[in-house]
Amino acid sequence: MAKVLSLEVVTPEKVVLKEETTSIVVPATEGYLGVLPNHAPLITGLQPGVILYRQGEERHALCISNGFMEVANNVATILVDTAEKPEEIDVQRAQAAKERAEQRLHERYPGIDVHRAELALNKALARIRAAEYNKHS
Repeated sequence: MAKVLSLEVVTPEKVVLKEETTSIVVPATEGYLGVLPNHAPLITGLQPGVILYRQGEERHALCISNGFMEVANNVATILVDTAEKPEEIDVQRAQAAKERAEQRLHERYPGIDVHRAELALNKALARIRAAEYNKHS
């Protein structure tokens, strides 16, 4: 019985992460989903958010955009448009994006694409949470 689960996070540009983990939590389209070694095979959609994963007692985070995850044979493969490690995130830029999105949603001027503004807000919040995660873990 395997005690580890391989995690691979891939964007169109590169393999962002390839690690052996003991658990993974992902932002699935229907809510956060936990995956442990020997998980049943599955495919699920992902929304912008933070992937949390453990390597023994060490906890890590990774910010992702929309994508998909497949789990099979103790391998979790995550395909996303973008993925950022906490140390790569510009928190000031993410905070500015959050404020712009909140302003658009608050003002609701004619012609605003509400879905796009909500998506921008969710992405900015995910980037901020991922950047802050390692500071508190």
